[in-house]
Amino acid sequence: MVLDPIQSFLGADVDMHRANEIRPLMKRVSVLAEKYRCAIILIGHMNKNSTGKSSYRGLGSIDFQAAARSVLIVGRVKNKPEIRVICHVKSSLASEGKSIAFRLDKYNGFEWIGEYDINADDLLSGNNRGQKIKEAKEFLLEILADEAVEQNVIIKESESRGIKGKTLWNAKKALGVQSKKTGDHWSWMLPE
Repeated sequence: MVLDPIQSFLGADVDMHRANEIRPLMKRVSVLAEKYRCAIILIGHMNKNSTGKSSYRGLGSIDFQAAARSVLIVGRVKNKPEIRVICHVKSSLASEGKSIAFRLDKYNGFEWIGEYDINADDLLSGNNRGQKIKEAKEFLLEILADEAVEQNVIIKESESRGIKGKTLWNAKKALGVQSKKTGDHWSWMLPE
């Protein structure tokens, strides 16, 4: 069963911002799912606050998410309005899945892109982490194209390009860049 959006099914007597009114409603939804052995998908809308954590961006009480076994958020990638990403923000029954993206455009319609390196908070705040790791990978491929380079040189150059340390290390891991200690310093090189 799909309730889209959940707010339209609440009724006039329910204040969706009050936990004491939402909890009994969510309990009834849970009883229905159990009785009829079905999945119930609740679709909700988010508020306009782009600075809050993703778990507090849904309209109404946090109890909508608290009662759910799995919560997914879908959002657009900043500066790429045709790309949407699905981020898993809660999973009570299994580990959270990786973020995946799809493209919607007027020429090709719907197209799966695949895994996308961004979390829900970055997606909703407009921080384009997927683009940042792509830039970090391109940087490493460029700087290591000809030979091994000292780690401190790589870090200094990446900082000058605005690539943060964690993003650089994630790109290093994703590309399989190897580290080698020579004397008292480390160097990085592309895998053969």
